[in-house]
Amino acid sequence: MQETVKLIVGDQTIELPVIVGTEGERAIDITKLRDQTGMITYDPSLGNTGVCRSEITFIDGEKGILRYRGIPIEQFADHPNFVEVAWMLIFGRLPKPDELARFSSLLTANELLHEGLKHQFDHIPPDAPPMAILSATLNNLSFYHEQFLSPQDEESFELAAARLISKVRTIAAFSYRRSLGLPFIYPDPNLRYCANFLHMMFSIPFQQYIVTPEIEDALNLVFVLHADHEQNCSTSTVRTVGSARANLFASCAAGVCALWGPLHGGANVEVIDMLERIHQGGMSPEDCIRAAKDKSNPFRLFGFGHRVYKNYDPRAKLLKASCDKVLAKLRRQDPLLDIARKLEEAALNDPYFVERKLYPNVDFYSGILLRAMGIPTNMFTVCFAIGRLPGWIAQWREQHVDASTRILRPRQVYTGPAESPYVPMEDR
Repeated sequence: MQETVKLIVGDQTIELPVIVGTEGERAIDITKLRDQTGMITYDPSLGNTGVCRSEITFIDGEKGILRYRGIPIEQFADHPNFVEVAWMLIFGRLPKPDELARFSSLLTANELLHEGLKHQFDHIPPDAPPMAILSATLNNLSFYHEQFLSPQDEESFELAAARLISKVRTIAAFSYRRSLGLPFIYPDPNLRYCANFLHMMFSIPFQQYIVTPEIEDALNLVFVLHADHEQNCSTSTVRTVGSARANLFASCAAGVCALWGPLHGGANVEVIDMLERIHQGGMSPEDCIRAAKDKSNPFRLFGFGHRVYKNYDPRAKLLKASCDKVLAKLRRQDPLLDIARKLEEAALNDPYFVERKLYPNVDFYSGILLRAMGIPTNMFTVCFAIGRLPGWIAQWREQHVDASTRILRPRQVYTGPAESPYVPMEDR
């Protein structure tokens, strides 16, 4: 029997069905609320509103759980394979060996940019933000691959997805090289996904950058942990744009624009900036904690707390362990990691943070790990976008195969002036 809840509006009582998710999540279905009552709900930022049903990612913020297609995120940590996770997110299950091999081959076959597209970099200012370049160039890809704007079957969709996932790292690496005035380094078909990205970033003519297994695994892990995260700002942007039947290229480019914001993809840059200020200013962890609790103090403690997680972000735990492993391999210490560890310890022992459930989030350690690889801060958000692209593609596909999907069209509560007459210019 369908569970319902009763809503009383004046002298009218209506019954609203309850939807129950796989993990017991409960939602009140209000799709007919306006038809039945003439009213809408008011939920700024949509913090209490489910905008879709999805089979891709599950989060339990109270328990600190993150799963991709039902698999706990921790199970991808020992042997991280970003390409495998990308295929799984998009097509709904772990790939078989021949499927993974085929998809990897498609990535290799599509890693080059059309020379016409490559020449567009010549007209971009050297100091242009890499995220601006990434968004614009993803849109420009549709100029050269119009046959994939409306993929009609799974095979053509897989090829479109492979083109995007492969070319995004080439675009990202080229944008970095452009900012330094360095020659572009073409992808090496003999290298795997993450090693190839680092090769294009850091190799120079006649001297190839050699990627150690620890660094390659660490970058794989960064991409895997960012691959999808339910209906966040950029993902919901991709779905909003896609609901208008916009093509995959345009929808993902819109996701890049949303991710660019410092409250979303740029948050780990804020963490690094904060840690550097602490290091240069000689503040102790206790000083930082006191300043963060003082509302009159402009100091902000970045990297703690999350809109969804009210427990330790499981991604932060994995990144923290990876930081230790990478820095040990490189045989160097990072004073920022030392500060981060002490800040975490101080915060987790402070009642103010514990009561408010302000635990380290993914941004707290991801920047330190990227920094250890030699990736500059202006490329942090670009790396986030590379990792998140498979999730955007998966969400776009899930939405498009759902026959019940309609164009997203939120309502509003109007608070402007009541009806008033137009006043001619001479009477104003």
